[in-house]
Amino acid sequence: MKSRADSAAWQHLYKSIRWKRIRESQLAHEPLCRMCLEAEDVTVATICDHVIPHKGNIGLFYGGPFQSLCKYHHDSTKHKEEAGKVVVRYGADGWPL
Repeated sequence: MKSRADSAAWQHLYKSIRWKRIRESQLAHEPLCRMCLEAEDVTVATICDHVIPHKGNIGLFYGGPFQSLCKYHHDSTKHKEEAGKVVVRYGADGWPL
């Protein structure tokens, strides 16, 4: 798991014009949360997420791949998955996805 010092080293990249354009393009192309849609729930995405954790790698940071997520899924489900925890997601029918 990354430390606060590690993530602080690349935090400035999220303020770059290049990143803001990538984020805007991703959210325009995929405006709904991908994880919510898997559960047949329609939620507007607000976060352009790195599918593969970039860990400071500039190529991955700007090159993606990306997915659109709502804040809930980004801050909970995605972070748990990246920490190596097993996350079971459920569909609208109540069955695991």
